[in-house]
Amino acid sequence: MAREIILDTETTGFDPKTGDRLVEIGCIEVVDYMPTGRSFHEYCDPLRDMPAEAEKVHGLSAAFLTGKPKFHEIADKFLEFVGDSVVVAHNASFDRSFVNFELEKCGRPPLPEERWVDTLAMAKKRFPGMYNSLDALCKRFKISLDSRDKHGALIDSHLLAEVYLELQGGKERALELTHAVAATAVSAARAGGYGARPRPLPFRSTEAERAVHADWVKSTLKDKAVWLKFDLPELAPAAE
Repeated sequence: MAREIILDTETTGFDPKTGDRLVEIGCIEVVDYMPTGRSFHEYCDPLRDMPAEAEKVHGLSAAFLTGKPKFHEIADKFLEFVGDSVVVAHNASFDRSFVNFELEKCGRPPLPEERWVDTLAMAKKRFPGMYNSLDALCKRFKISLDSRDKHGALIDSHLLAEVYLELQGGKERALELTHAVAATAVSAARAGGYGARPRPLPFRSTEAERAVHADWVKSTLKDKAVWLKFDLPELAPAAE
């Protein structure tokens, strides 16, 4: 099963080399192109002003960001969430430049270019000559934009996850994967390949109810009880 991280950032501008900084980062986990529900999201204090043009895009003011964590304070949590997974972003070179600038600035390893997938490049290949912004792709794939009125890293990551699924074949692709996972599960069950649960399920019965049941099995069914096949400790023969 392929784990990938869908990522988006918001910034103060276009180029970290000229003083712009990352102010928001949002990531969601997808496995076989489907979101798992796990996410990572942080606002970051850029320690500088917020240009009016940037604030119009994402709505994040300098006053709002003041006092938020500095990037170096959330860098390790971010890297732990990403792990060794592929990172998917729209216009990935932009997000990669800011993420890696911030990582290197605080002495953390950058995420190499070969680990990134660019959905803008994928869209240009599929829809040559067309407008392929995230908004345009959402409209083309009939993905609702009602969840946001301004750009936001976590919201846009969720939208991009839907776009990424469509670029990989859409709902039919998801259905194929669902069938594949189900078939694998059936095969494993038939082969007895699951093993013990990592965390046993809790009892639905009380200790007193289990004791009454054990007495009934021992007195009535005796050695013919199918329950004995499950090695239940309360049914084990008493020690001599």
